[in-house]
Amino acid sequence: MIHRGMYDGTIYHNPSNRFCIISVKTADKEVPLEARSTRRYRDHLIRFVATGYELPRTDAVELELDGEWKQGKYGMQLQVEQWREIVPHTKSGVEGYLASGLIKGIGPATAALIVSRFGEDTLDILQNQPERLLEIKGITESKLEDIKTSYAESRMMQDLMALLSPFKITPKTALKIYQYFGPASVDILKRSPFELCQISGFGFLRVDAIVQKNGGDLYDPMRVKGALFWVLEDGKEAKGHLFLPGEALRKEALRLLNNKIPVPSLRLQAQEVADVLQDMILKGEVVSVKDNIYLPRVFAQEDETARCIAMRLVELSEPEQVERVLERAKREMGVVLSSRQEAAVYTAYRHNLSIITGSPGTGKTTVLKMILEVYRRLHPDGQIVLMAPTGRASRRMAESTGFDMARTLHSGLGLGSEEDDVNRTKKQEPLSADLIIVDEFSMVDMWLADKFFSRIKGGTRIVLVGDPDQLPSVGAGNVFRELIDCGLVPVTVLDQIFRQSKDSLIAYNAKFINDGNTKLYYGPDFMFMASDNQADAAERVIACYCKEIKKSGIDRVQILSPFRSEGAASAEQLNEAIREVVNPFRCAEDEIKIGVKVFRVNDRVMQTKNTAKVSNGDLGFIRYIKDGENGKRIGLDFGIGRELEYSVEDMVNLDLAYATTIHKSMGSEYETVIMPLLKAHTVMLYRNLLYTGITRAKKRVVLIGQKQALFMAIHRNEISKRNTLLGTRIGMYFHAYVRHAGIPPGDKAEKEWKHAG
Repeated sequence: MIHRGMYDGTIYHNPSNRFCIISVKTADKEVPLEARSTRRYRDHLIRFVATGYELPRTDAVELELDGEWKQGKYGMQLQVEQWREIVPHTKSGVEGYLASGLIKGIGPATAALIVSRFGEDTLDILQNQPERLLEIKGITESKLEDIKTSYAESRMMQDLMALLSPFKITPKTALKIYQYFGPASVDILKRSPFELCQISGFGFLRVDAIVQKNGGDLYDPMRVKGALFWVLEDGKEAKGHLFLPGEALRKEALRLLNNKIPVPSLRLQAQEVADVLQDMILKGEVVSVKDNIYLPRVFAQEDETARCIAMRLVELSEPEQVERVLERAKREMGVVLSSRQEAAVYTAYRHNLSIITGSPGTGKTTVLKMILEVYRRLHPDGQIVLMAPTGRASRRMAESTGFDMARTLHSGLGLGSEEDDVNRTKKQEPLSADLIIVDEFSMVDMWLADKFFSRIKGGTRIVLVGDPDQLPSVGAGNVFRELIDCGLVPVTVLDQIFRQSKDSLIAYNAKFINDGNTKLYYGPDFMFMASDNQADAAERVIACYCKEIKKSGIDRVQILSPFRSEGAASAEQLNEAIREVVNPFRCAEDEIKIGVKVFRVNDRVMQTKNTAKVSNGDLGFIRYIKDGENGKRIGLDFGIGRELEYSVEDMVNLDLAYATTIHKSMGSEYETVIMPLLKAHTVMLYRNLLYTGITRAKKRVVLIGQKQALFMAIHRNEISKRNTLLGTRIGMYFHAYVRHAGIPPGDKAEKEWKHAG
């Protein structure tokens, strides 16, 4: 529904994502009665509330707003899908528009000079001859570029919104498309909407349905290209593949393409798909390596990471006299190291890149403490950096090692998300660290590994710590496993259990599970409670949770479910049920609805997106919900020194966290873990998932469900089948670099080079 009106005031504006809530005044009698403000105004115009992205906040133009009326907690509002500025064709109207602040680089004084010079032709000049603005005093070449960019982006956004109106996209999504394709966005998408399949969130079926509805050609090569792009993108996002074999890619694309063609004789043929793919390869739109097909950016990530690692492996390490320093440190700290632990310390000082692995309780933290202590003594002025993929893991690392400066990889490298990185063009400076230790490296995906290894200066010592038997990274790739399996990176495996009291069962059972042994030890700290179905299991989980939090405190107990949303024992449904028991409804003022989510004061919540002050996976509590000048404000407590205030828009990055999925728990530790395990979860029941879940617990594990489900998970040892050639590529570059350095061919010579120093 389209309504015309004028901007009346700003209720809320978020500069980071450009979301606005504004008041609009209009004479339009079509505005629903329930949406109208009940206040009386002297101009007798109707007021209503509109929400959307980048809505013009100036009364210098008339607004044409196209959207749907939605009833929400704060009344009926117009949710704007598209909008258009209507600039009055008068000198004063044009001057008001230019002076409104909508165009970067033009303020009131400059606007007056421009209109004085060009009159009513100003907008035509701005659109078609912007270089003539240099005739205006004060407008430099640099300032002109700002004006042109700002005006072009504003026009482009509106053109994109109009072009893609059948897709029902938000201006936020339009901005994402503009950032991906640049100034040619409209021309590219006019030529082929299937180019959208390159962007996350635009599945082939969605794009195809709309194109065909508008008279699209089922045999258009652009349609074939769109299907191929989407299959590659889906393989990366849903299955973690860096590439797809050409045959599998062609086959899946053909299936998608022929899904809408019921008559066999009219369906596309395999050769037609193969021809389009070959054309894409020749144009560099995809990369083919022995018929393994990559998206170009993904190939670049794998290739550059392999180059960086191989160069580091052939870089001879400076000899370090560690023996005396280590012995003195052990004696003074009262630490006894096993032979494997001692070997891990020596390896860290013999090589510029090494790996330490081991299950929980095998002494990884003790080794890290000794590496740090030895380094401080050898290099008092050396710069040390400790990092981990999540905020919880980095804080745990700081607490366990006594080194306060541990950070997340994202903050340490100055990163946002992979999507945010698409348009980053500035080459960042190398990290100035002399020793870098990264914990929980099994969580690092290919994109993050590329960012990490490309930022390290020559000569820096790197120690990667992790557990390859846990679930692989959420993002694409299997970096840690590939580094270990390539056979070129020095690896120390810690396999003797030290952690916790000697009678603790968690570490021992973790080892049994990894060995495929179903004969687990049970006791007070590792329990199994039988339950036949999801509903019964959910009741037992809730009862157990209430008992445990009463004994230990709510911040020390966590429910981990294999499933996110399906069934009563899934994380989402357990969250809703538990919240009604431990934090029931009290009053409307203590509750806020964000989309389909409802949050209450005292709710336990999890952050789902990295920000400057809080990391993805961090747990906290809602402390208050109150009215502010610009809408609701919500107080969050993520621990000492991290009390934050969120806006309504920030709340979209929160989930309830009484229960969470095992995948979401990666990198975290809890005193007590409660885990439902049922045959209804069969699709998720694998050894690495079970192992990851129980190793999140420090003191106590309670499994609730069916023994058959437990045994199934232990027996199903799925080594991640992600398509990646990182290890192979590291080996290829390593051998090439060694030979380039003048080392004669042969494994023995190369091995001696590798272990030199």
